[in-house]
Amino acid sequence: MSHLILYSKPGCHLCEGLQEKLATLREFTLEVRDITSRDDWWQAYQYEIPVLYLVIDTQVIPVPRFSPRASTEHIQQRLQQLANSNGSPSTN
Repeated sequence: MSHLILYSKPGCHLCEGLQEKLATLREFTLEVRDITSRDDWWQAYQYEIPVLYLVIDTQVIPVPRFSPRASTEHIQQRLQQLANSNGSPSTN
């Protein structure tokens, strides 16, 4: 099973919307990291959240940002494509 890491912070509505959609996906486990809990995360992501990574074995793959309007089905499809390609960018 693949693992997702979502960098977020309290009060981030884009983060909350994405987290709700990701939580429904059965093929992936979800870990939410609050960037306010660590200075290094804050420095790295304060202007970028939500930031999503796909973890397959020891490979950590950055996931391109989804539109807030993206459906859960679209998100699931894109993540599955990324997982199946082991992080290689899709040509679609």
